[in-house]
Amino acid sequence: MPRSVHLFAAPLFWTVVGCMLILRGASWLGTGHGWWLLIVAVLLGTLKSLLILDKVARKTMQRIMLFKDGTCLGAVFSWKSWLLVGLMMAIGSALRSLGHPGHLLGTLYCAIGWSLCLSSRLGWVQWEALRQQHNEKS
Repeated sequence: MPRSVHLFAAPLFWTVVGCMLILRGASWLGTGHGWWLLIVAVLLGTLKSLLILDKVARKTMQRIMLFKDGTCLGAVFSWKSWLLVGLMMAIGSALRSLGHPGHLLGTLYCAIGWSLCLSSRLGWVQWEALRQQHNEKS
């Protein structure tokens, strides 16, 4: 795959997974007072994004910028990142199997989803910069 596809795929993956987590978590918050927990989730997610995920996103973008065209699409994330994705999916599945997810898990899902969406901005900026650079050459 061309490097530009990797630069598009990384933030797309984070955005899609983030939105899915937000929607699922919000459905567990319910109506009424549960929606106040969405504010808590946004605050926690913003902290996670700024303190942790932004660093990961920058590192991922730097890795991708070193790719040569023809690199496998699966290389968009390191093997450690793919391992972490699998582990987080397994933990999420285990937590959901313990019973109704409820407000706590809903808040956690919304926070993680928001942090992924917010940090994906770094990938979108990098992809747009490469796209602009390509357009200037054309």
